[in-house]
Amino acid sequence: MSELLVNRYQFKFKVLTPMHLNFYSGSMLRGAFGHALRYVSCMTKMSECKPCPLYRTCPYPLVFETPPPITHELQNFSQIPSPYVIEPPPLGAKDYQEGEILTFSMVLIGRAIQQLPLVTYAWQRALDRGVGKMRSRAELIEVVSEPGQDNEQSIYRPEYDETIAPHMPKQLDQLEIDNQIELSFVTPLRIQKQGKTVSHRMTARDLMMSLVRRYFLLAEFHTETYQAPDFRDLSEAAESLQIKTDLRWCDWTRYSSRQHQAMSLGGVLGQVTLEGPLTPFSQILNVGQWIHAGNKTSFGMGGYTLISTD
Repeated sequence: MSELLVNRYQFKFKVLTPMHLNFYSGSMLRGAFGHALRYVSCMTKMSECKPCPLYRTCPYPLVFETPPPITHELQNFSQIPSPYVIEPPPLGAKDYQEGEILTFSMVLIGRAIQQLPLVTYAWQRALDRGVGKMRSRAELIEVVSEPGQDNEQSIYRPEYDETIAPHMPKQLDQLEIDNQIELSFVTPLRIQKQGKTVSHRMTARDLMMSLVRRYFLLAEFHTETYQAPDFRDLSEAAESLQIKTDLRWCDWTRYSSRQHQAMSLGGVLGQVTLEGPLTPFSQILNVGQWIHAGNKTSFGMGGYTLISTD
């Protein structure tokens, strides 16, 4: 199976001016990051990216909105998944006062890990210039690699460090899964099928093939060692799985600057138990805790942890 390198980075900021975060702040953080990343990356200062002669080599589109291939032997792509996931603070509106610490994480995937210095600089600029309606400002104080894991490492503190410390991307051990596993979704899962959201009535195949497609698209376009799987075999294996759910619907609203309107996005939170021959999906389920599942993953949606049911 294609190996997909992933690494989670925790960014810690000291709030400089009062800040308000809405119920789900992933969209706001993504927008601020995207604007800052484009500013620090763009060399031509053209108003649109696609006509730019540097479009396919500039780090901004490569990280933030990866261009689809011009040609592909199997299908035409209108878009492909970008190699990052922003993981905002826990759900719920919150107000920060001056001096408090704002913490959130970002997962970088494959070749995007090499862009960490630029990504870090973009985050510094984004929060230094202000985010949200209040244009609230914050100062970066630390970057931590793989927070909460055995290999947790503080890799950058602007007050003391000139550069980001060397560190190894997360090497995920092969996960042993027998015939049952529970996924606990902590951010809304949004799965669509034929243009309709089916998260609240999804089948095991809906969930697993969504993860399979995401995993292998990321591997194909953001790694050097892609090997295509037998999708038919994986689909048949997913069809044989059983699913039990304990889910609740969760709606949140974001403002789209492109469409100039508020948009309501929904997904499900709670527990999903899968039963059956899970061995073909063990690696994908494990890595899914970093790359998330479903749609709008760049906002941090579809985040889950695995819980052993043994």
